[in-house]
Amino acid sequence: MKDNKTLLIMAAGMGSRFGGLKQITPMGPNGEFIIDYSIYDAKKAGFNKVVFIIKEENYEVFKETIGARVEPYIKVEYVFQNNDYVPTDYLELLKDRTKPLGTGYAILCARDVIKEPFAVINADDFYGTDSYQIASNMLENLKQKKPYEYALIGYNVANTMTENGAVKRGICQVEDSHLVGITESSIERVNGKIIATPLDGEKEPFEVSENSIVSMNLLLFTPSIFPHLEKEFVQFLEKNKEDLSKCEFFIPDAMFAAIKENYATVLVEKTSAKWYGVTYREDADNVKSSIKQLVKNKKYPDKLWN
Repeated sequence: MKDNKTLLIMAAGMGSRFGGLKQITPMGPNGEFIIDYSIYDAKKAGFNKVVFIIKEENYEVFKETIGARVEPYIKVEYVFQNNDYVPTDYLELLKDRTKPLGTGYAILCARDVIKEPFAVINADDFYGTDSYQIASNMLENLKQKKPYEYALIGYNVANTMTENGAVKRGICQVEDSHLVGITESSIERVNGKIIATPLDGEKEPFEVSENSIVSMNLLLFTPSIFPHLEKEFVQFLEKNKEDLSKCEFFIPDAMFAAIKENYATVLVEKTSAKWYGVTYREDADNVKSSIKQLVKNKKYPDKLWN
C-alpha cells in the first residue's frame, strides 16, 4: 500500500574507531540512543515499520534496549546479517571471513521482510527531522515501473564534518537532479579548507566547497531493488572468488549498475539538516550536547518514549 513505509536500519557494524557497539551508546538526556531519534523522526514523518539489520549475537541486547522502547509505538522486525543469502557454491570461500560483506549485502538480507517502499539509514548517524519528511514524501512518489526510481538524500558536506579527524563521505555528482557519480573519499579540514582524498587511491586529493553534496547512506528504494541486488551480488562473488576475505559489496556500486543498465534512475534531493554522528569516541560529547540543545529548543520531548 502507498501508505506503508519502512525504515531499514543498518546496525550490524561494530564501531572499530569508536571502540565498541556505538549503536547502543546512550546519547539523550534519558539514555536514548541515536537510533531512538531516527525512529522517532521517521514515525513522525509517516513511517510505520522499522527493520534492524544486526549481528545475531547482538539480538538480545537490541531487543532488550531499543526494541523494548519502540515496539509499543511502531512495528519492529529484526534481520540477521549472516550468510543465509550467499549461494551455496560460494559458502566455502567465505568460511574464514570475519567482517560483514558490505552495505549492498546488508540490504539484500532484508528482502523477505520488506514488501513496501523503504528508506535505508546507518544506525549511528543522526540525520535530522527534515530529512525524514523529505524521504517520506519522495517514497510516496517513486516510479514503480522499469526503469524504476530510487533516491538519495544529499547533505552539504560542511554539515557532516567532525573536528576529531577524517570522515568517509561519498561526494555526489548530480545532473538535472539525478545522481551520475559518487567519489568515495576521506574528508577533513586542512588549513581552513575541506580536502577530499579519494579512497580508490587512483586520484589526487582535491578541495571541495562547503555546500558540495555528499551521501550519508540515507537511500530510498522500492522492493524492485532486491532482485537487482541478488544478481549483482552473485556477479560480485564470482569476480572476487579468488579472495573473498576483505572485499565488500557496496550499495553505491549496485546503484550505478542499475543506472548503467537502465534498470533504474537515482534522484537526489538535498536537505539543509545537520548531521551528528560518532565516528570517534571524542565525538560522543558533542552529540550529547547537541541533542540536549535540541531538547531544550523543544525539537524533541525530554522523554522521547512515554
